[in-house]
Amino acid sequence: MNEPGNGKTSYHHGDLRAALIAEGLRMLEEREDADLSLREVARAVGVSATAVYRHFPDKDALREALGLEAYNRLGEAQRAAAVGKANVVEEFQAMGRTYVRFALDHPALFRLMSSLPPHDLFDLDADDDDEAARLLRAYAAKLAGQGASPDQVRAVAMRSWALVHGLAVLMLDGYAPRDEALIDAVVNVRALGMGLVG
Repeated sequence: MNEPGNGKTSYHHGDLRAALIAEGLRMLEEREDADLSLREVARAVGVSATAVYRHFPDKDALREALGLEAYNRLGEAQRAAAVGKANVVEEFQAMGRTYVRFALDHPALFRLMSSLPPHDLFDLDADDDDEAARLLRAYAAKLAGQGASPDQVRAVAMRSWALVHGLAVLMLDGYAPRDEALIDAVVNVRALGMGLVG
C-alpha cells in the first residue's frame, strides 16, 4: 500500500484493479488528450508494470475498463439530472444536456469514451451494458410510445444520441461556442419531430 501524502493512489491488497482504474480516471481529468500508458498508470499507483498486466493484458484492456466506468458515471449523472422533472420529455432533455456538459467538463475522458470499439447500444435486450446505454434505451422506448416497433425505438435513440454527441464534439472542437443557453436551445427533444409521449 502506498503511504498517504505521496501523491499516489492508495489501495488495499487485492484491490489493485480498482486502484488502477481510479488513477487512470484521475489522470484523464488533468489532460486534454486521452492517451494513457500502462506504465504511467502503474507508476502513479506505485506498482510495477508487471503487476498491472495481471489485471490488464494491454493498454486497450485498461482503456475499455476506464471507458466503461466513465459511461457508468455519465449514466449516474444523467439519472440524477432527471430527478424532479415534470414528465418524461423534460427528464430526457435534462439527460441530454448532462451528456453535453459531461463532455465539456471531462474532455479527455469523453474522447476516450468516443474512441472505444463500438458496441450495439440499440440491442434492446442487452442487460450487461453501461448505465448510460441502459438509460438511452429505456427513455427511447418511453418516448417512442406504447406499441412502437424496435426499429422505431432505435430511431429515437439514434436521433437523440446523434444530437447530443454531435453538439458536444462541435463545442469541444471549437466549431460552436461553449454556451449554456445554446445547449438548452439545441437539446430540445420536441424539436426532433418524434411522436413523443408526456
